[in-house]
Amino acid sequence: MSATVLVATAGQGILRSNDDGKTWHRLGLKEPIEFDGIVRSLVVDPRNPARIYAGADAGLCISDDGGAHWHRPVNALNGQTVWSIAIDPHDSSVLYAGTGAPSRAGIFKSTDAGQTWEKLPPEIPEFCEGVNRPRLLTICVEPDDANNVWFGVEEGGAWRSRDAGASWVRVDGPGTAIRNSDIHAITVLSATQHQPKTTLLLTVNAVYISEDDGVTWDGKLSRDRFDGLYYTRTVTQLAQPDGDLLMAVGDGTPGSRTRIYRSTDRGYEWSEMALASPPNSTFWAIGVNAAQPELIYAGTKYGHLFRSRDGGRRWEKEWRDFSEITAVAWTPFEAPLVAHAQSTH
Repeated sequence: MSATVLVATAGQGILRSNDDGKTWHRLGLKEPIEFDGIVRSLVVDPRNPARIYAGADAGLCISDDGGAHWHRPVNALNGQTVWSIAIDPHDSSVLYAGTGAPSRAGIFKSTDAGQTWEKLPPEIPEFCEGVNRPRLLTICVEPDDANNVWFGVEEGGAWRSRDAGASWVRVDGPGTAIRNSDIHAITVLSATQHQPKTTLLLTVNAVYISEDDGVTWDGKLSRDRFDGLYYTRTVTQLAQPDGDLLMAVGDGTPGSRTRIYRSTDRGYEWSEMALASPPNSTFWAIGVNAAQPELIYAGTKYGHLFRSRDGGRRWEKEWRDFSEITAVAWTPFEAPLVAHAQSTH
């Protein structure tokens, strides 16, 4: 099957391959994303594999040809650093985007496929204790009810909306089970015939699970269950009927020891997956696509790219090293690639 792999970086923009990783190409000239720019997030439209959204230091950029070319509509996100993007699973013209350092952290919504954006409440403080300027690392639109939306801020807490972003309530803090405001990932699993809707919330050092829509949480510190690794980076639901989960955990940022774990019971128990070689830093991003659930990519903070062809059970490192990897995605759309002319200077 044809595929285009996209690796977002801090310092080399987006690099792409459409030949199974044999060759890689950077962005061309005259694109709104500089070829040596910073890109923090990548999302493929599940209903249109040629359409990709990128959150960059220049704002939110859109590609309609699998990442070969990009455009940046003039709107409220221009010039802001976009850290996270989420697409409404019921209506792909509805998107949410989160900004952050060095920009002011905020949550935005588009109802016209990213052409225009409206800033939503709440007002997030400009500075925080842990990372100076906060950033929205995660946004989740619930798969069965698009009115339910969540977002998490690195050093700004976990927030939820029951009215598609019109109003928000903070769910962490004093008097709650979630005491750490450094939120790294939130995902919601649909109810099944035998299991209720399940919400997973990752802080920097713990995994919290709720089966009653966030009324109560079962939380466990990561260092107590992942062989002393505390830095809980991200969790991804696999694009498979059973909906297993993959989680990236490390010993810090950038870290020197990291692992990928898999859960088959919606996040309660985790098993370590096999890595063919040691990564150079904490795994930072995981990329999946329903078009081929067994093909998964994972990138580390310091530029190692790993690939699994068996749904995340075994991983091998790609030959190419990158600058800092911030996001990974792949699409079954084969984007056109043209090599750059060689410089004679």
